[in-house]
Amino acid sequence: MSEGIDWQRLHRAARAACEHGYAPYSHYRVGAAGLVDDGRLVVGCNVENAAYGVTLCAECGLISSLVAGGGGRLVAFCCVDSSGAAIMACGRCRQLLWEHGGAGLLVDTPLGVLPMSQVLPQAFDITNLDARRAAEETGHREGTPE
Repeated sequence: MSEGIDWQRLHRAARAACEHGYAPYSHYRVGAAGLVDDGRLVVGCNVENAAYGVTLCAECGLISSLVAGGGGRLVAFCCVDSSGAAIMACGRCRQLLWEHGGAGLLVDTPLGVLPMSQVLPQAFDITNLDARRAAEETGHREGTPE
């Protein structure tokens, strides 16, 4: 499943990004690294804010870097704390990763490498929106008997 992916390189990049984390409140720095389908490596770190609700997770920075660098699809991803231990992305970030990597994105989790389809089962994505649009076009409303 994860043959050909240099997980050590991803971990080194995530740890390096973690060093740049801005965590003056929690003191919990996080770094993330992802391999893009064109071979690029993208990284991100967490950026806290006194208004906790606007804190940016490391995955947010990684996705911004991916998009700003020309886009592409993520094929492998890892996220680490300052000790280098693999940590799991929060729910919001799992959704971001799904959007830019899909079901086949390989994620290094505390339980080992898993496809995104297992990290975020029954994910919400464009297929849900397309189905809703199609239903509206045919006059069928979700939850309404035909």
